[in-house]
Formats: sequence, structure tokens, C-alpha cells
Amino acid sequence: MNSTYAVLSEGLEKRFGDVHALRGLDLAVPEGTVCGLLGPNGAGKTTAVRLLTTLQAPDAGRAFVAGHDVVREAATVRRLIGVTGQYASVDGDLTGRENLRLFARLLRAPRARGDELLDRFGLMEAADRPARTYSGGMRRRLDLAASLLVRPRVLFLDEPTTGLDPHSRGGIWDAVRELAAEGTTVLLTTQYLEEADQLADEVVLVDGGRAAHRGTPASLKAQIGSYVEVVVAEDAALHAAAIVLDQLTGSEPVLDSGRRAAGAVALDTTLTLPQVVRELDSAGVPVVDATLRAPTLDEVFLRLVARVS
Repeated sequence: MNSTYAVLSEGLEKRFGDVHALRGLDLAVPEGTVCGLLGPNGAGKTTAVRLLTTLQAPDAGRAFVAGHDVVREAATVRRLIGVTGQYASVDGDLTGRENLRLFARLLRAPRARGDELLDRFGLMEAADRPARTYSGGMRRRLDLAASLLVRPRVLFLDEPTTGLDPHSRGGIWDAVRELAAEGTTVLLTTQYLEEADQLADEVVLVDGGRAAHRGTPASLKAQIGSYVEVVVAEDAALHAAAIVLDQLTGSEPVLDSGRRAAGAVALDTTLTLPQVVRELDSAGVPVVDATLRAPTLDEVFLRLVARVS
């Protein structure tokens, strides 16, 4: 295999009874980068992580992590990776410090490494409190700290900020940025497209167990043109605005009746804001505001995945 890739998979397949969770998943994650796997529930993201971290074996295909086959060299792979799952795995009856000392002993890591990580993740003041008294964000940070006791070459984060408030989520994001800057390769699965937009060097859109699209967040956004949004002055005008946007953009508008707003992805990259305003005026639509901007990754996902579903 090519050693420049920290994670490489070719044609990974996995079935659970009648459910075909992975249908030939191909990944190639360069060393020292952050790759975001995005997809709805059931897309195959967590199954991919379980195969790549040796928790399950693929039915077909092959995969390498840090240069080692995940089936034939599973023990070696486990020594080189860190994993943080969707739910914190710490023991609530132990203190934060005791949790990390336990993991350090199991992993044969220096005890001092645990205190270093408690300080790094802002948990030193709560280090001697039972983990059950921690907030959700604190438990996730402790869980992440445990996965870093052995300084992994590749870190797998499976929806690490699910259910966290924005402040706690931001803390996890900062930690991921620091790890990537230090050279750790990170494979991140998430349903929060903003999260991938903030962190990922490359995004892979997973749908139906396959990699449907891949690229940098910017390149994926460039594939679908601009996003047009119009806010109208009265409820009755919203439908008329949607008709105009449908004709101008070639895509079905999304309506937000609470804001009296209609928005649509513009497949025509030459569309301009003055053109939008003129067409709305010609149709007699009373406009309060109109914008033409780059799409968010959420809009990219909805558009691109819809093309292959």
C-alpha cells in the first residue's frame, strides 16, 4: 500500500443480515490531515469506523491503517490508534484522574501523561471529582483525553460532539485542531456539517454505504454554484417568490414561513443578484431582502446526495 496514506480502504463491504451497511467504500486519507465522513443515520459511517478500528471484520474489500492491514495485523493497528465513540466510555464512579490512571495502566502509558491531558483539556480543577458529576462536555473531553494517552498516529472520532452545547462543541473542535497541527491524522464522522466545514481538510459524503462525493469543503461548495435567499414583505408573496427562484435557479426552493424566506441553490453559476431582484420585481413580489452567497456544507450535502439517492 501507499505509506503516505494513514487510512486506505478499497471496496469495503459489510452486511448485517438483510442490511447492506457498506457497499464498496473507498477511502484514502493522507497522513497528518483531518477527513470528515458525513452522512445521515444509516449511511454506514459508524460501520466504517468499526471496521477500520478492527472491532469488526469486513465481508469484502481491504483496509490499511498506519500502513497495516486491519484484519491480518489487527493487534498492531490497535497499538497505533485512538478511538472516541459516540458515547463517553469513562467510569462514572471513578474520578477523572482515576479514569486516566486506569487507562494508562491498561495501555502501559506513563501516569504523568494523564495529568498532562487533564490540564490540556481544562479538567484539572475537576480531576478529583467523580466523573458522574461532570457535564456532558466534560465527559467527552475526558473520553478524548483517554484516547490520547498513547499519542496515536491515527485518531478516530465517531460523532464526538453529539448532544453537546455550542461551548462544549467548540472545546472539542479546538482539541482536534491542536492534534492535527501536531501531525495526528484524524478521521471524523459527524452529522454536523458545520463541524466538518470547520475542521476537515477533505470531506467524504457517504450515502448508501458508498463514498458518493469527496473533496475539500470549498471544492464541494463550488460544484453546486451559489445559494439565493429572498425575504418577502408578506406571507402571501412567499409562494410567488418560490416560483421565481425555481425558474431562475433550476432547483426546488426551501421555504421558511416563519422568516418569510425562500432559498434555492443556483445551478447557473452566472446568476447575479441584480438579475434575481429584477425578476422578482417583474413578478410583483415585494422583497425585503435578497442575498446571493456561497452555499453551506449542509446545502451541498442535501443537493449532492439527492443526485445519487
